[in-house]
Amino acid sequence: QVQLVESGGGLVQAGDSLRLSCAASGRTFSFYAMAWFRQAPGKEREFVATVSSSGGSTNYADSVKGRFTISRDNAKNTVYLQMNSLKPEDTAVYYCASRRVGLTYAYWGQGTQVTVSS
Repeated sequence: QVQLVESGGGLVQAGDSLRLSCAASGRTFSFYAMAWFRQAPGKEREFVATVSSSGGSTNYADSVKGRFTISRDNAKNTVYLQMNSLKPEDTAVYYCASRRVGLTYAYWGQGTQVTVSS
């Protein structure tokens, strides 16, 4: 069982930056690929970014590529999402999720709200 707790959300203006954190419980954090998803009001949850279990490989949605950076610290059981040049369309609840290689995302956090004003 893995528990994920996000933090770092808030209200910012367009162009500002935020860093989200997701702290994971358990001793096997380094076995899991981690990802960030987001869900805006009235929309489906969408993929934002993912990082491999070692941190050596990352992938991003086109909408955030060049602005967001996902990283992880396996010693701290934490994954981060650095968000720069935020836009109003980035407004959403952001969730972190984890999965073992070859499996679906089985563990989800409760989400943290990010609101970007224009």
